[in-house]
Amino acid sequence: MKILYYDCRSGISGDMNLAAMLHLGVDPARLRTELAKLGLEAEYELRIAAAAKNGITGIRVDVDLLDAGHDHEAGHHGHAHEHDHGHEHGHGHGHGQQAHHHRRLSDIEALLAGSALDERVRRTSRDIFRRLARAEATVHGVSVEDVHFHEVGATDALVDIVGAAVCRHVLDVDAVWASPVELGGGFARCAHGLIPVPAPATVELLRGVPTTRGAVAAETTTPTGAAILTSLVDTFTAAPAMVMDRTGYGIGHRDLDIPNLLRVHLGTATASPGGAGSGPARLLQCNIDDMTAEALGAALELLMDAGAMDVHLTPIVMKKSRPATCLSLLCATADEARFTELVFRHTTTLGIKRLPVDKVALDTAFETLDTPLGPVTMKNALMGGAVLRSKPEFEDCRRLAKTHGLPLAAVYEAIAASRKCP
Repeated sequence: MKILYYDCRSGISGDMNLAAMLHLGVDPARLRTELAKLGLEAEYELRIAAAAKNGITGIRVDVDLLDAGHDHEAGHHGHAHEHDHGHEHGHGHGHGQQAHHHRRLSDIEALLAGSALDERVRRTSRDIFRRLARAEATVHGVSVEDVHFHEVGATDALVDIVGAAVCRHVLDVDAVWASPVELGGGFARCAHGLIPVPAPATVELLRGVPTTRGAVAAETTTPTGAAILTSLVDTFTAAPAMVMDRTGYGIGHRDLDIPNLLRVHLGTATASPGGAGSGPARLLQCNIDDMTAEALGAALELLMDAGAMDVHLTPIVMKKSRPATCLSLLCATADEARFTELVFRHTTTLGIKRLPVDKVALDTAFETLDTPLGPVTMKNALMGGAVLRSKPEFEDCRRLAKTHGLPLAAVYEAIAASRKCP
């Protein structure tokens, strides 16, 4: 199976993704030809240049805006920070100094529908933008159509997102895999003031995805990068079984304590990771009788954020009939030492059992289902490439229930009816 593997240990942004794809072998002329089908050539200039970071050579991409006639501060919703570079928040870094367009989702979808792009590219691009719109709407408590995308709806981000879709289909791989995603830390400034890193939209987009934090006090994964990943990636695994053929490096714009770059591999899978990482894994367990429920909950959240495959708490009774909690953590074999240290550091346990296990998991894939109530993300469980079963994402259903003032049961019924429609 031919796969594309994203190594996201330094995060991901829209421009670094585009640069990595070009360094991997996507023809720049082909990319320019496809992007020209948007009809926006008069608004930007695409600069592609060799670059290096920490002695590693790759490609850097910049989109210089040529149209300064629009105010990107207009509107009230959606972040106005640099979504696409993983560098300083605010305006005028990396993508030029001019003001940006602001667009709604309907504007973007109309632009894509009216373009001469291949239908697969249009569909992938729509999916990425819809994910962004849903995340921003959830963060700001508004409807999807009330989201003003600012930078994310600007010409530069259209290039990054549509370019990501173009490259995905040009490479024509059988599947896309990715490592756990480094999110960074600290705070960043946007049009709404200081916000924590990762940005709230990034957190919303990466719900259910293995992540790590704190490698550097800066934003390493942007909302655009997160949307691209969750749209394109079939499987997240820290230990891919693959034979590498080619490697590409997308170089970022900042100098950090970690290399500001995105590495991608093109290769052949030698074993299926089965959605969440089938194959050898490690089970860490410890019994705790002197932590509060709040402290245990905080530890569980921290361990999941660090990229554990799974963490769960089980009530048990220890010696002397003492109530306690068993913490169980599943991780990749390569992550055993790291999670052992994290459990010791963030719990009160004095000992940990470490057991080798074999994990088997179904492949999963996500698709967007349009319903009369709004778009819903469907999570499909696959066996042998065929859909075994599927279910709507709960958070999408809860959002629709709140938006329309309906009980959850009515939302699920509407989704079921939509799936039956031709």
